[in-house]
Amino acid sequence: MKNTLKQLACFIGVGCGAAATHWLVVVALVSTLHIAPLFANVLGWLVAFVVSFTGHFQLTFRHQHAPMWQAARRFFLVSALGFALNEASYALLLATTSIRYDILLGSILIAIAAMTFILGRFWAFRGSTQRG
Repeated sequence: MKNTLKQLACFIGVGCGAAATHWLVVVALVSTLHIAPLFANVLGWLVAFVVSFTGHFQLTFRHQHAPMWQAARRFFLVSALGFALNEASYALLLATTSIRYDILLGSILIAIAAMTFILGRFWAFRGSTQRG
């Protein structure tokens, strides 16, 4: 239980860093270069993926001993699934609400985090010596 709480704390720290990176890239691109929020969101996700994978591989899930390239491929799929849900939700909410784009994005990033932790822990970063 103690290890799970420690892992969850690392996940939250890395996730907050990646989410902040994602959010800041989107806001910077929209506000300075006037890029459409949905396209800026794609670029923000790609930058944040690097932050997220590096942090989770080095900190959150390092004790699971997954080979780096296996973990990278799997985590990319997890992240892409999360991003697909993110982008679909973001597009729908941008079109149907008057909530500011930056507030919507922050809310969606938080909502996707639980799915990412579960899939990361039990599949993407699972080492070959672990069951399942």
